[in-house]
Amino acid sequence: MKAKKLFSRIAIAVTLLFAINASANNVQITGTSVSGSNITFTISWDNSWNANIAPANWDAVWVFIKYQDCNTRLWAHAGLSTLSADHATVSPLQVDPVADGKGVFIRRSALGGGTVAATTVTLKMTIPAGTYNYKVFGVEMVNVPQAAFDLGDGTSSSTFNSISVTSSYQSGGLTAAVIGGASANIPATYPMGYNAIYCMKYEISQEQYVEFLNSLTYMQQKAHTISDPISAAGTAAFNTTTKNGIRISTPGNNSAIPAVYTCDATVGVENNIDDGQNVAANNLNWADLAAYLDWAALRPMTELEYEKISRGTVARVAGEYPWGTTDIQIVTPANVINALRPNEGYNTAVNGLCNYYSQLGPPAYTNFGYNFPLKVGFGATGTSGRISSGAAYYGAMEMGGNVVEQVVNTTSNGVTFTGLLGDGTIAANGDANQTNWPSLTTALGVGLRGGSYTHVITTVRTSDRSLMNSNPDTRSSSNGGRGVR
Repeated sequence: MKAKKLFSRIAIAVTLLFAINASANNVQITGTSVSGSNITFTISWDNSWNANIAPANWDAVWVFIKYQDCNTRLWAHAGLSTLSADHATVSPLQVDPVADGKGVFIRRSALGGGTVAATTVTLKMTIPAGTYNYKVFGVEMVNVPQAAFDLGDGTSSSTFNSISVTSSYQSGGLTAAVIGGASANIPATYPMGYNAIYCMKYEISQEQYVEFLNSLTYMQQKAHTISDPISAAGTAAFNTTTKNGIRISTPGNNSAIPAVYTCDATVGVENNIDDGQNVAANNLNWADLAAYLDWAALRPMTELEYEKISRGTVARVAGEYPWGTTDIQIVTPANVINALRPNEGYNTAVNGLCNYYSQLGPPAYTNFGYNFPLKVGFGATGTSGRISSGAAYYGAMEMGGNVVEQVVNTTSNGVTFTGLLGDGTIAANGDANQTNWPSLTTALGVGLRGGSYTHVITTVRTSDRSLMNSNPDTRSSSNGGRGVR
């Protein structure tokens, strides 16, 4: 689960078309070419698995494609065939299409683990004829199988009642009295975590957010940054005092030509090795996260899914953290190594390593804790296990600490959510435009889980709901997130 720095690059020209390789944390997509309706590339990533022992799941890469009309310069989401026979790859991989054709999952075809070496993949697109530029995107995911799971722990603040979420609840609904936690009645249409999903392995990284911004129009960019896209080159898109290194590389113009964004945390040579590409993206409010997830054809997770992803199918432990024990060790600045680099990590092996905030001090971040978000997956090494890396049950990283998870809650504003997936397209003003997603302006129906580098130790607990009324309608430095499908 280690991460490496990756760059976007221009691929070879093919019959007046060209393709740009985009990368997500720990994934390399290279050698892109287009012939007719087929797009071909090579993909590789580290520390992949397909296991038949607990948790009996696999990881995968969610691959989706954007194409740019050479006349209008606008980017659109490419449809992909829903038929397996229309896509091709070779061992050790397989391509799993999805019903809505918004992307594919690429994963190991047999039991095994380790690095997936560069492997050729060909996908069939369903887009109108034209002259286009292309970008291929990859987001690492973990499979979360269908299964019942324990909810609540009887100890954490505002925890749900200690019940098991079973198929009967998912198909019949949950009453407020049964679930507790000041919840509303939950209908069967609300994703309760019983059904199988994929979850992003990592929180959205700054490089991923840059790639998102660079496929938007000027007005869409303006909606999802703090600084106006017309600002001078080198202007920070967000708040640089909290280790957000996203900057304007080329200013936009006349509210029409979009800006070009880059990672430049150390200010100088853009996209250098120490520019924080793999650091978790922060300063994201709910509208920002929702737009990213809609654009990537993903969706937000619910708070019940959050507990399933964290705890898995093992019995609840009172006061446990997402790695399944009550062990926790705060990250300290003295032990963070290779800051802002692809191998940013921690030089001491401890159980329950977590980037949270200690109230001890003063000041707390100098003596007792870190004061910035870290690289996604910072606690994992080639030899670490679940507890020492701080991994959740199915392999998702930093479900506790670093930046908070923005989730759909079980208030009356949240339970109308049906799990509708993003469709790859956002509104002209930059908004996600999926029905029954929580309000983009008030964020009512959205809450926070897992704590962050600015939150205290108890908020990291798997079943702690003390932040569920902290609606993320503003851009807090602790806010990030991830999606599911």
